[in-house]
Amino acid sequence: MAAFKRIITAAALAGVLAGLTLTVVQKIQVSPIILKAEVYEEAADAAAVSDAAVATSHAENAPHELAPGHTHTPEQAHEHEHAPDAWQPADGMERTAFTVLANISLAVGFGLLLGAALCLRSDAGGWRSGLLWGLAGYAVFFVAPSLGLPPEVPGTEAAPLADRQLWWLGTVVATAGGLSLLIFTRNWKLKLFGALLLIVPHLIGAPQPEVHVSAAPAELAQAFIQATTIANAVFWLALGGLMGWLYKKFATVQHAGCNV
Repeated sequence: MAAFKRIITAAALAGVLAGLTLTVVQKIQVSPIILKAEVYEEAADAAAVSDAAVATSHAENAPHELAPGHTHTPEQAHEHEHAPDAWQPADGMERTAFTVLANISLAVGFGLLLGAALCLRSDAGGWRSGLLWGLAGYAVFFVAPSLGLPPEVPGTEAAPLADRQLWWLGTVVATAGGLSLLIFTRNWKLKLFGALLLIVPHLIGAPQPEVHVSAAPAELAQAFIQATTIANAVFWLALGGLMGWLYKKFATVQHAGCNV
C-alpha cells in the first residue's frame, strides 16, 4: 500500500508541474502556429460554403425537365445546409483553461504509468533514472507514432479517426514491447523479436487519406511538426525527471515493493 500511495502522490505532483510546463511551451511555440493555421482553415471553409451556395443556386434555377422524373424533395432541398458548429472553448482564458486542464490530466495519467514502471522494475528512482524513463515514454508515445502520423495543423485532411487510433495504439504497444525486450532481456532471440516489433507497425503503414490536402502552407505545417516535437520532448523530460525525483523523495528507507 505504501508503494501505491507513493506512486499516486508523485504522479499527481509531477503531473501538475509537467502539465503546466507543457502549457507554457505550447503557448510560446505551438499556439501561434495553430492560430495562423486556423486562419487558413476558416478561409478554406468560407470558400467551400460559397462554392456550395453557388452550386445550390444553379441547381434550384435549373429547369425541372432536365432529367426524367426529377423532383425536389424537402430532404434534397436542405441537403446542402450545414449543421451548427460543434461547441468549442472561446479564444482567450477559456481556451487556455481547458488546455491546462487537459495537459495536467494527460500528465498525471502518464505519470502513473511511469510510477508503475519504476515500481515494477524495482527502480529506486531519482531524477536521472526518471529522465531515462521519460525518454522511453517520449519514444513510445510520440516519436514512434509520429513517424507514420506526424502532427497536423488544423485544416489538414486525414484518414478516418478510428483507423488512425487503432494504428496509434498498435504502434505504442509494439514500441513499448520492443524496447522492453531490447533493454531488459539478454537472450538474443528475444532482442531480435524486440527489434522486429519496433518496425512492424511501420511496415504495415499508417492509414493515410485518399488525397493529402492542407489549407495551411507546407512551411507552416513543417513548423508545427518541429514545434510539437520540441514541446513533447520538454514535457516528457520534465515529467520523467520530476516523477523519478518525487518517487525517490517519497520512498521509505526500506523499499516497500509493489505489493498493494
